[in-house]
Amino acid sequence: MSILDLPPFENEPFVNFNDPAAAQSMREGLDTVAGLLGKEYDLIIGGRRVAASEKIISVNPARTGQVVGIHQRATEEHAEQAMQAAQAAFQTWSRLPMEDRVKVLIRTAQLVRARKFEFCAWLTYEVGKNWAEADADVGETIDFLEFYAREALKLDQSTTPIQYPGERNRLRYMPLGVGAVIPPWNFPLAIMAGMTVAAIVCGNTVVLKPSADAPTIAARFVAVLEEAGLPDGVVNLLQGEGPEVGRALVDHPQTRFISFTGSKAVGLEIHERAAKTQPGQKFIKRTILELGGKDSIIVEADCDLDAAVDGVIASAFGFNGQKCSACSRVIVNQAIYDTFTDKLRDKVSALKTGDPVENVYTGPVSSQRAFDRVMSYLALGKTEGKLLLGGNAIPTKENGYYIEPTIFTDVAPTARIAQEEIFGPVLAVIKSHDFDDALSIANNTEYGLTGALYSNSAAKLDRALVEFHVGNLYFNRKCTGAMVGAHPFGGFNMSGTDSKAGGADYLLLFTQAKSIAEKVQ
Repeated sequence: MSILDLPPFENEPFVNFNDPAAAQSMREGLDTVAGLLGKEYDLIIGGRRVAASEKIISVNPARTGQVVGIHQRATEEHAEQAMQAAQAAFQTWSRLPMEDRVKVLIRTAQLVRARKFEFCAWLTYEVGKNWAEADADVGETIDFLEFYAREALKLDQSTTPIQYPGERNRLRYMPLGVGAVIPPWNFPLAIMAGMTVAAIVCGNTVVLKPSADAPTIAARFVAVLEEAGLPDGVVNLLQGEGPEVGRALVDHPQTRFISFTGSKAVGLEIHERAAKTQPGQKFIKRTILELGGKDSIIVEADCDLDAAVDGVIASAFGFNGQKCSACSRVIVNQAIYDTFTDKLRDKVSALKTGDPVENVYTGPVSSQRAFDRVMSYLALGKTEGKLLLGGNAIPTKENGYYIEPTIFTDVAPTARIAQEEIFGPVLAVIKSHDFDDALSIANNTEYGLTGALYSNSAAKLDRALVEFHVGNLYFNRKCTGAMVGAHPFGGFNMSGTDSKAGGADYLLLFTQAKSIAEKVQ
């Protein structure tokens, strides 16, 4: 079958771990990866393996004495070498037919799918995802590869809206050049892979600087890209820690774009630095930014209350609230406030916390830094609201970064725990007087990423469609779990540039359109 005969895109199905065969496959994946823990990985610059004098040690957040991988800590000199390698590779990669670049993505998707449980295991060991969360991450990775492959083929067939009389008119979407790809640790396979392959399928080359909290997963993925036939220098792996290497990439006069997912503070610094023209720079740098959120679910009195409770719990405590889409504020109508909080407390108190290798619902937060940040917000929350549940660290003999799922009630809409991104298992419950008040509260933060409304009122849903100011809005379902193709993902306001990853227009961010008019006889 020709690559041009690809079947229509379909999302990768979720694994049912209640199936004994699937559970056994996952255990085998965990056993396989357990035998690979502690390996050392090199930087990859122009296809060369490069060592550095300083190392990054990645540990299992559930068992901090267990080393997942040892990585080279890149320097600014390595950043320059990677930029040069990417520039050299761009000269040939950008000129390949689109079909050849798409083949690399399809082959990579096949390899990841064949090793699904192994990649799930890496996610469990390195960032503490339970089996279902890991599977969702791997599945989204496959989706990005398959979806962007097809979208790239469509983009390659673009035409002008009309043919002007006497001319042959064409429209070609050209690659930008060399870009810096700086992904987060919380979806260290899916977001990292999606950002990377979207750039390269369009003909760009990249310097990939993964999070220092999830370097092993990136190294394993780049190895699969190489196995799939990606030429040297198209993706250069530059593991780094601290701001120096990232700033060197952002400031470089030949960096054509910066694709970043992470905190608002770092994203705004990237945006500001990228706006400053460097000596020798001939273009305006493009920033593609996803910067997190302070996401709300509105619960109205006319909703299915049990469904709302379940949706809030999944959104707030899935992967310990460590998603930019996570519900960190639930805005509950005063008529059902007490009933809702009682149901919420009872169900959250039944959640199990423990080692994600054992497929427990909630596991550790990602790092000592994350642990300290969340604990500081727990102390603050005890002064800003009423502690309904949780509020403490969970000591373990393995020194894992465990924190109880925590709920604060009677939180003021302007409290810090209702305004600042915590990125942990912490939920603020806010009382609303009516729907006008609920919408006002939902829109009172500087962010605008995801949100949800539980209501059976068509009029309220219609109002929210216009007035609930977020990039991804959900009705009568959780506010996490965006599916590639169905829910293009990206936020408003300080949540970023509304890049809409997994949508039909995402690849346009990595291209520039050339209009060609040819006079014909």
